[in-house]
Amino acid sequence: MAIQKPSHTFTKIHLKALRTNIFHILFALSFTVFINTFGFAQDIPKEGGKVSPTQENDTLNLSIGDALKPVASEKGQDSILQDSVKPKPELLTGPVTYKALDYTSFNNKEQKLYLYNEAEVYYEDMELKAGLIIIDYNTNEVFAAGIVDSLGNYNQAPVFKQANNVVEPDSIKFNTKTEKALIYNSKTEQGGMNIFAPITKKVNDSVIFLRKGRFTTAKDIENPEYYFQANKIKIVPQKKIVVGPTNMVIADVPTIIGLPFGFFPLTDKQTSGVIIPSFGEQNDRGYFLQNGGYYFAISDFVDLAVLGDYYTNGSYGLRFESAYANRYRYNGNVSFRYENLISSERGFPDYNKSSIYNIRWSHNQDAKANPSSRFSASVNLGSSRYYQTSINQVNTPSFLNNTLASSISYSKTFEGEPQVNMSVTATHSQNTNTEVINMTLPTIQASVSRIFPFAPKTGVKKGIIQNINFQYNIRAENRIQTTDSLFFKKEMWDSAENGIRHSIPLTTNFKVLKYFSLSASTSYDETWVFETVRKYYDIDENTVITEPVKGFDAYRTYNFSTNLGTTLYGMFDFKKEGKDPKIQAIRHVMRPSISYNINPSFSNYYETYEVIDANGTTTDQVEYTRFEGGIYGAPNNRYSSSLGISLSNNIEAKVRDKDSTATEAKKIKILDNLNFSTAYNLAGDSLNWSPLRMTGGTQLLQNKMTVNFGATLDPYALDNNNTKIDKFNIDNGGSLFRLTSANMAVSYSLSSSNFDETQNERSKQENLRSGGRDDDLFGRAQDFSDQRFNDDDDDDENEKPSDLYTSKIPWNLKLAYAVNYSNSRRENEIASHSLMFSGDVELSPRWTVGASSGYDFKNKGFTYTQLRFERDLLSWRMSFSWVPFSSRSSWYFFIGIKSNILKDIKYDQRRQPDQQL
Repeated sequence: MAIQKPSHTFTKIHLKALRTNIFHILFALSFTVFINTFGFAQDIPKEGGKVSPTQENDTLNLSIGDALKPVASEKGQDSILQDSVKPKPELLTGPVTYKALDYTSFNNKEQKLYLYNEAEVYYEDMELKAGLIIIDYNTNEVFAAGIVDSLGNYNQAPVFKQANNVVEPDSIKFNTKTEKALIYNSKTEQGGMNIFAPITKKVNDSVIFLRKGRFTTAKDIENPEYYFQANKIKIVPQKKIVVGPTNMVIADVPTIIGLPFGFFPLTDKQTSGVIIPSFGEQNDRGYFLQNGGYYFAISDFVDLAVLGDYYTNGSYGLRFESAYANRYRYNGNVSFRYENLISSERGFPDYNKSSIYNIRWSHNQDAKANPSSRFSASVNLGSSRYYQTSINQVNTPSFLNNTLASSISYSKTFEGEPQVNMSVTATHSQNTNTEVINMTLPTIQASVSRIFPFAPKTGVKKGIIQNINFQYNIRAENRIQTTDSLFFKKEMWDSAENGIRHSIPLTTNFKVLKYFSLSASTSYDETWVFETVRKYYDIDENTVITEPVKGFDAYRTYNFSTNLGTTLYGMFDFKKEGKDPKIQAIRHVMRPSISYNINPSFSNYYETYEVIDANGTTTDQVEYTRFEGGIYGAPNNRYSSSLGISLSNNIEAKVRDKDSTATEAKKIKILDNLNFSTAYNLAGDSLNWSPLRMTGGTQLLQNKMTVNFGATLDPYALDNNNTKIDKFNIDNGGSLFRLTSANMAVSYSLSSSNFDETQNERSKQENLRSGGRDDDLFGRAQDFSDQRFNDDDDDDENEKPSDLYTSKIPWNLKLAYAVNYSNSRRENEIASHSLMFSGDVELSPRWTVGASSGYDFKNKGFTYTQLRFERDLLSWRMSFSWVPFSSRSSWYFFIGIKSNILKDIKYDQRRQPDQQL
């Protein structure tokens, strides 16, 4: 028995799931047996007896010296045109070029060529540069070494390059005939691995042996932060590295971490392989293996990763993730996640077993692949409680999402005159709180481009007649509303609603009095439905009975609208002769408009049913239409005639530029937009005026701060019951308008010039695909063991500090402030009031701290908070993420090697959130 505190509110006693060290011992033994069974060590065979080569004297004998020396040519010297003895191929199959800065000397007696100071030799795919190069034609050997300057410094060490392999030793001996080489104190790079060895033997182009070598992913091979020491190493370039007994050394201190042998694949192409899981322990589920599986490199166009989690209390999870791409055509990714979760233990009252899943698919087509058709997909559907229940670090900022949304669409354009556009779309919207799912499977739309029947064949269209145009639109939908429990079950399809709407808009526009633009439009709509209703009153049941009526039916409507608008410009010039004010001019642009709309009454589609009491007396007649409840609504049975008034404003200023070399003033937006709108119902018998709606927005502080605001002003008063009455508020002893609601949202982004973008693109895309924000105000999606979630770009030491922050401490800050006021029925209260913030500070060149949080001023408490700490250890990375409070309270620590080739050398520990029923 163990006493634990699995939540923040109560303490309980329960059994801990399979908690024993035997699990770790058994797993280690099983892993060792697996490696010993399927692993094969490779080593250099011990030297045996020497085998003397057999010399054959040939009539044609060539050497390197012969190839390099000029040979006199004599025509007709050989009387035998066709020799019966076929000569052996020449030793050098290509030209040899060499040069040196100080001198090039050939010793006839020694048959040696000496090259000194910046010497270079090129032969086929081999390239050798060094301070001193000696070519011995007797032994076919090339020796290269550096030179010592007057101060005793060793300079111009050899650089040997063959194909894509580069070796930088202290000295090298190379046999051009056997292509074998002895390399001393060599440094080379293979597939991201830096390798150093005192003695290296190059057998041929395919095999290299190293003695007492060390390999590391550190960039500084001379003084690495860590390395692996091995007495025997075999390298097959571009393929693999095989090592014998290996010990890990950190900061030149040997550790107990070692392996009897190792195998490291080297390839420039993606390859299939095992994904090593991470170990851990979770309060409610016991020990676990997480994120382990296998990666399938199916082809150059598609891959697949199969990952799984297993907990000792029986819980498990499966994930299938695949990415695909076809250059210049399309790309995308698809993932399926399933988790079978068990909380507590069988027999306990809080025992619970559930399963959750999530499907995501993103597909993008290159715009140039097919200009006339396009297919795209953005899918995020699954269990409503998936993000709330999942404890994966990647889903941290998404658990606050209230909706899941999906869309799959295909569009096609048929060129011609007129042009026809068609699209087929399937959509999905899911409320994670109510678990209600709304889908359209599918929506089909088609339209014919605008047709101008009276337009001239050439020239500009003028006047009311020439601008007359019409088009044809059709929209067919099949809508389904269901819940999580009925998703893709038979009952889901029973609630399907469908219909088709045809629309033919007819519009025209022309100038009035030169400065006014007048547009007029009318639209004819025809709606087809395949199910209507019939209502009647049942006396026996004392209720209204609604019966569905299957079969085709239709209704037809039309409307009319017109709009008159213009644009007014005002310029206030502050310039005066002999003066150069900071604010030179203010420009004000106003766009007033008046609109008129008529919607006739279509009462012919309405009928009534009588409500009869127990005595058989008709007490009421209720009007209804058989089309009510349709996906496109019901035809209007009330005549409406309304006049709309709107005014939009834009205000800009010209200010003197701080740069004295600038020839023009700088433009600054004072108000990006300030809009007013209201309407008057000409057909209404009371409350004719609609509330005045005001909206506005602007950008301040060099577009770093965005401000949006709005307010609703009602001209009518309230009675003592807080009900709106047909009396102006000013006539009731109040002001001209009554403020019923107001809102303001401010977002501010500030950073040093060196730290403008700190959120990893992978994290941003993960948030968007999950239906979240494109910033990290709700936390950052993280998976420390996945290198794609981390930015490893090297810091530029020459970066200059920001003008706003004189010290070189990169930082960034994002703020989002929102307040809403409500007073529609004299509430006079702040409906919501919050401030969210997120930021990162690089305290030192390799220490970064960050936080995402917020404060709710209305409820007096902090919102969801995430603290982040990261230390760049050059070749290693250490990260810590902490959610200090809330139901998602957890922490996650990670330290591991950055390089993908050794990313499985890591240590991570976490405390996962307590499971809440």
